[in-house]
Amino acid sequence: MKRIYRHILGLLLLAACAAVWVFSSGLARKELRTRTCQGKGKLQVTVTDSLERRFVARADVQEWLDKEYGAYAGLPLDSVDLTRIEKLISLHSAVRDCEAWITDDGILHVEISQRQPVIRLEDGQNACYADETGYLFPLQSRGSVNVPVVSGKIPFPLEKGFKGYLQQADDALWLQRVIGLVNYMKGTVWEKDIRKVLVRGNGELVLYPVQGKEEFLFGPPVRVEEKFKLLTAYYRSVAPSKEPGYYSKVDLRYRKQLVCKK
Repeated sequence: MKRIYRHILGLLLLAACAAVWVFSSGLARKELRTRTCQGKGKLQVTVTDSLERRFVARADVQEWLDKEYGAYAGLPLDSVDLTRIEKLISLHSAVRDCEAWITDDGILHVEISQRQPVIRLEDGQNACYADETGYLFPLQSRGSVNVPVVSGKIPFPLEKGFKGYLQQADDALWLQRVIGLVNYMKGTVWEKDIRKVLVRGNGELVLYPVQGKEEFLFGPPVRVEEKFKLLTAYYRSVAPSKEPGYYSKVDLRYRKQLVCKK
């Protein structure tokens, strides 16, 4: 009999807890409907990586919300579509991630992280950035980043205003290989000693040093480490044996050999 009483008591406690939860949830929903979102003067925008680059500012976010979302000030808190706000802001090319939330005082908070360019591509008419993943996005009207420039006959069109990934597999592979080349030079002596990367026909590269008049014929952006070993050998063994400017072209395209031309 006692077991039955304990079972009944347990069911009553469970029902009481459920009733309290339903009641409190109803109060919470009612409170959300009565509290309203603050105006744009209270908008809080955090750009987590603003010290590294300044593509996005609070004024930009406010303008995007005004034009693309519409009025949110005065709306009940549960009527503000935070998911839509995040999607709208994330559509802008310099934005990598976005999170939006509203605090109990009705203030809308937006936290943004920006895309990090690793190279700048130029074809003589248009230019764009590419990030580590190969995502292309336009140069930004606000702020700029000092990254290696790859210019010349880029093997795919740089369409003005384009943002996104390349759809052709060959183009995407070439871009990833160029990004790999730039990453290889980063933090080494070559990062400062190579001033220019030029693209010639068929996507082949030519490197130009800061000092000297040599053209280093790199060819396709493959076998990167091997070619830089040849370049190191040129500066250690070949160049010191001749007067400055003796060679005008240094071909790195062949395996385990340098071809130098006057």
